Amino acid sequence: MTRVLHLADLHGSLADPLLDAMTFLNEVTGRYPEAVSFAPGRPHEEFFDPGDIPKHLDTYLRHLREERGLTESQVRQEVFQYGRTKGLIAPLIARALAADEGIDVDPEALVVTVGAQEGMLLVLRALCAGPDDVLLVSAPCYVGVTGAARLLDLTVHPVPEAGRDGGLDPEALAAAVRELRAAGKRPRACYVVPDFANPSGASLDEPARRRLLAVAEETGVLLIEDNPYGFFGRTADPRPTLKALDGDRGNVVYLGSFAKTCFPGARVGYVVADQRVAAPDGREDLLADELAKLKSMTTVNTSALAQAVIGGMLLDGGLRLRDANEPARRFYARNMDTLLAELETAFRDVPGVSWNHPDGGFFAVVTVPFRADARALDACARKHGVLWTPMDGFHPGGGGEHQLRLSCSYLAPNRIADGVRRLAAFVKERLPEDGSAHG
Repeated sequence: MTRVLHLADLHGSLADPLLDAMTFLNEVTGRYPEAVSFAPGRPHEEFFDPGDIPKHLDTYLRHLREERGLTESQVRQEVFQYGRTKGLIAPLIARALAADEGIDVDPEALVVTVGAQEGMLLVLRALCAGPDDVLLVSAPCYVGVTGAARLLDLTVHPVPEAGRDGGLDPEALAAAVRELRAAGKRPRACYVVPDFANPSGASLDEPARRRLLAVAEETGVLLIEDNPYGFFGRTADPRPTLKALDGDRGNVVYLGSFAKTCFPGARVGYVVADQRVAAPDGREDLLADELAKLKSMTTVNTSALAQAVIGGMLLDGGLRLRDANEPARRFYARNMDTLLAELETAFRDVPGVSWNHPDGGFFAVVTVPFRADARALDACARKHGVLWTPMDGFHPGGGGEHQLRLSCSYLAPNRIADGVRRLAAFVKERLPEDGSAHG
């Protein structure tokens, strides 16, 4: 008989519902294949063509031969062997960051990771050393980072956003740091998505970004900036990243991903970690070097073949991903405009229903006068054929029970309109007769 392991004897995170959240987000659409799905935050698939993959790979191989002057033996080694733990395409990423974001960084300060998710795990493992160390996060917050913290047994402290569209509140962060230090804790870092955050869709304006950097400077708390959606504003006018505004002061560790801008299946991301780390013997290294040590004991390195394809995409785009993604930006902007217009049409006179108005990205949040939990979602999917994501799983300190997240990235505009009509039928069915909220 096969041996049975008891869940109680395994790591406590495996019994935590938080770890089911990521699986839910990845799989819920497959459970209801005929439903209109506002659940997954995926890029639109019509931007992908499998026939482009060999072209991008050829571009990268030509770059190795012609620009870098590698021999055929060296080219084989580059794409077939394990390669550097820090990654193969860091110089290309650095050039693209300079062009797209005005971030000037030495390629040696970059670590190419297996998606941004690995980057989060490495950064948290490196920064948080003891039981009193605390990770601060925006509330609501992407479950990937809170889940990574749970795997590492790290304490997470939520910091509220400034209103429905305002992003993480810098003054609330300063207050949280004071509170934690007064309690004998050591706040180490704060995770923030300044542009069109998942799940709220909220963004920080430039004054708030500068104030957040000032708080980081004053308190010594590092900002972990995650920027998967920054190219996808409803207008073409970008806001500066925290990393660009911070310059060489070292207050920001920057997480990047090619999941939304190139293609998610490659699973290629990166960390910009240019902070200096001083050893007891007086030696100094980059934080990126320390992250590479951790990576060498987890994934060893990031797929050379996946890096080669992404490297070719960068080169084929002239090392300007923002320009290359302009058609996608226009598509997602139109989708968000469509979603907000359809919500206005469907719910303008419905009591107790409201929604935010993101400046871009993939996500919007609707507030309803009933409990929007997994049970409600199941009923909505079965009876009305529409999917969404409950917001309660995104609130590490509790909250969000009466909110649902809608992702508009994956759908054509006509499906968005159909899905909102179906959602409206479900919501109106759940409204109490007297217009009051109920659970």
